[in-house]
Amino acid sequence: MADVKLTIAGRPYDVHCADGQEAQLVQLASVVDEKARGIQGGTEVRQLLFAALMLADEAQETKGKIAKAEPQSDSLRAAVALAESREATARDELHAAIEREQAALRELEAVRQSASAAPAQVRPAHERALLQIADRIEALATKFEQLP
Repeated sequence: MADVKLTIAGRPYDVHCADGQEAQLVQLASVVDEKARGIQGGTEVRQLLFAALMLADEAQETKGKIAKAEPQSDSLRAAVALAESREATARDELHAAIEREQAALRELEAVRQSASAAPAQVRPAHERALLQIADRIEALATKFEQLP
């Protein structure tokens, strides 16, 4: 047990507390002292009574504010969960689109290679299609890299 000397409303008090709690006790005593010194007139007991009532009122107001804020924080948690779910879905859809584009590119590349093995040249329309698919894949990859 630790011993702490406190001064509240100009009067010294010797208080025992658990080891390690001294700083917290001194801080709390300073709050009570500030309230008690703000009350003019009356006896020391009256000052302490009103200080205690004012602190109790502040604590009750704070509890009321917390109770009002809890439903809002639940709504915010739900909104965050929904946004995370939508982000995951969008990411999955983007992955699937990239995979489809890559498969189409592989298929077109296979057609191109088989056409190059034959004496005929690759038609400009096929060449253009391959370039467009490659551009789409690069654009999707860029979007994917920008996701958080």
